Amino acid sequence: MKKIKVNDNVLIITGKDKGKKGKVQQVFPKKGKLLIEGLNIYKRHMKAQSETQQAGIIDKEMFVDISNVALIDPNNNKPTRVGISKLKDKSKVRINKKTGEVIV
Repeated sequence: MKKIKVNDNVLIITGKDKGKKGKVQQVFPKKGKLLIEGLNIYKRHMKAQSETQQAGIIDKEMFVDISNVALIDPNNNKPTRVGISKLKDKSKVRINKKTGEVIV
């Protein structure tokens, strides 16, 4: 089970966008990276690939390492550390490590 999923709200804790909040667009668990909507934007110089796409400088969202973000708990809107716990019916759920509450 992943600790951070698509559509989770996260806080960036290191880097040039430190302190900014955003929503997760994509998660790449094998790489340990994720894409956050509107954050970690860099300029890329692109060649024209076809007649429809023009060449130029394009703003592009880049990957953020999972270790550089903290999940914002939807119950209290504060950044939290996430753990995984098994329920009695053997299903796994994400929990807030500080309070022990289940994260939906």
